[in-house]
Amino acid sequence: MTAGDEGAYCLWPQSFAEKAVSAEEAVAHIKPGQRVFIGTGCAEPQALVRAMCARKRELAGVEIVHLLTLGEAPYATREFSEYFTVNSFFIAENVRGIIQEGLGDYTPIFLSDIPALFDSGRLPLDVALIQTTPPDERGMMSLGVSVDIVKSAAANASLVIAQVNPRMPRTLGNSFIAIDDVDIVTLVDEPIIEWRTQPPGEDSNTIGARIAGLIEDGATVEVGIGDIPQATLLRLTGKKDLGIHTEMITDTIVDLVDSGAVTGARKSVDTGRITASFLVGTKKLYDRVHNNPLFSINPTEYVNDPVVISRQYKMTAINTALEVDLTGQVCADSLGPRFFSGIGGQVDFNRGAARSPGGKAIIALPSTAMDGAVSRIVSQLTPGAGVVTTRGDVHYLVTEHGVAYLHGKSVKERAMALIGVAHPKFRQRLLEEAIALKYLRPEKSKVGQIISSVSEEAGSALILNDGTQVSFRSVKLTDESAMKDLLYALSQQTIYYRFMSGSVRFPPTAIQDFVFIDHRKDVCIVGAIQEAEGDKIVAVGRYYLDQSTNRAEVAFVIRDEWQGRGLGKFMFRQLATIARRNGITGFTAETLAENKRMQTIFYHCGLKVKSQMKEGVVSFIMDF
Repeated sequence: MTAGDEGAYCLWPQSFAEKAVSAEEAVAHIKPGQRVFIGTGCAEPQALVRAMCARKRELAGVEIVHLLTLGEAPYATREFSEYFTVNSFFIAENVRGIIQEGLGDYTPIFLSDIPALFDSGRLPLDVALIQTTPPDERGMMSLGVSVDIVKSAAANASLVIAQVNPRMPRTLGNSFIAIDDVDIVTLVDEPIIEWRTQPPGEDSNTIGARIAGLIEDGATVEVGIGDIPQATLLRLTGKKDLGIHTEMITDTIVDLVDSGAVTGARKSVDTGRITASFLVGTKKLYDRVHNNPLFSINPTEYVNDPVVISRQYKMTAINTALEVDLTGQVCADSLGPRFFSGIGGQVDFNRGAARSPGGKAIIALPSTAMDGAVSRIVSQLTPGAGVVTTRGDVHYLVTEHGVAYLHGKSVKERAMALIGVAHPKFRQRLLEEAIALKYLRPEKSKVGQIISSVSEEAGSALILNDGTQVSFRSVKLTDESAMKDLLYALSQQTIYYRFMSGSVRFPPTAIQDFVFIDHRKDVCIVGAIQEAEGDKIVAVGRYYLDQSTNRAEVAFVIRDEWQGRGLGKFMFRQLATIARRNGITGFTAETLAENKRMQTIFYHCGLKVKSQMKEGVVSFIMDF
């Protein structure tokens, strides 16, 4: 710093004093017909908002622009609509009513594009009402808990009015504005708005657990707003070296840091730091981020830049939806034609994560709405619903009933995968509608009676000698393609041993018979290893109940390279446990005489075993 610079810094107290007025005097500079920006979220300058609203009769035609406000919004009422028009980039609860009544407006736009909207002059701002910390020794004021689009708005507004609050935490990063860049200041000592998360519901907790299973150690995570993202964070405490690069930080992230799960050590951008653009939480969070270099709070044009996001190691983006159709189109901002929330950063992070090395783009939603009365997975979006994330951008979709991987899948595969994670009571109807729309072949209708009875997967795992984990679960509707891959990968010898014929073909109907089973009398479990595009099935175990004898025929098929590693023995024990629970007397099986490996499993299964050989086939009866 030069001597001249020091002199300039020493002048800021005089400049600050000259600009300081009351809130009422500050907003007196707002004129009718102007466009006024209001700071985001918990950093809403409430004293300035109250003072502006008190002048409503003098401010006809004022357009209020903001992203997300969590404080008071008196301007967003029918009473005030004669004077103020709301134009929101994201619809919070406090402005939803006025917008849905048609007395306010919503601008759908990717969050990453908003700063350029200001910079280019396509949406000129006359006034920016913001909230900051007091100036530091250099005359710099931190934007505190909301930097996001506030910094760009302040840089482009003709008049910048700052509510200076000593209670605002001083966040670090690209979060500062110089006193020389502010036109008017008003000193207001009042609590920063606090926002408390509610305990997630049962479905959200189930979905959060499923998503947590997709998040790998060392991944960089983004979570949106709502129950499901928060439920996911609660289940990450056992992970290692997670990073955070997200729009919004909540108290839950602080708890995750304290658990030791978040270190940021493997982040490829902002290594070791938690990166965000705004904070929504309580004093606990605000105290933690104050002057804390662990947290880097930056403008939206950086945090939401898909290129920056894509550079993160194993970037995992978790966002929510309101409705999804069977082709994978995601509606996240409206209920039919009624605007409900906003595009926000969903597409920014979804596309960035999809291009990240090892990244995962996840969309999550409960399978039903209105207390289970309607399905959120639909054959066609509700008329008027808008597509936020296109069918080409969707990768993982998660409900409380499972995980569907859609990217690169055909419409047929997508429809079956999504029906498989819909609520069971809606699956048959969705199947019928998919056939009517020509998404599925007519013969799929034969699985209509069993599609709604697919059992929830009861998971278990086997750790092999080399450390590989094979997960075992019930077969799912989403397994049709993976089952086809397994069957066509089998050697001629394995096909001969399993089907007792060397000329077995696997047409679509045969593959369906492996997947679409009647869970009320038959059981099928698969052993799978997780890959980026979904599960790879390496083993299948199944029994078929003969109701006349109350015994079930048991059979297995295992990929050649996975044979001899204990998978068959493990699956037999699993199937036996299920059969006992279902009151079945025992198993039967038939193997070729030369299939010694399978015979060994049966002879050493621990049950009462009887066998006999006839014409090269060994028949077994195994009673519990």
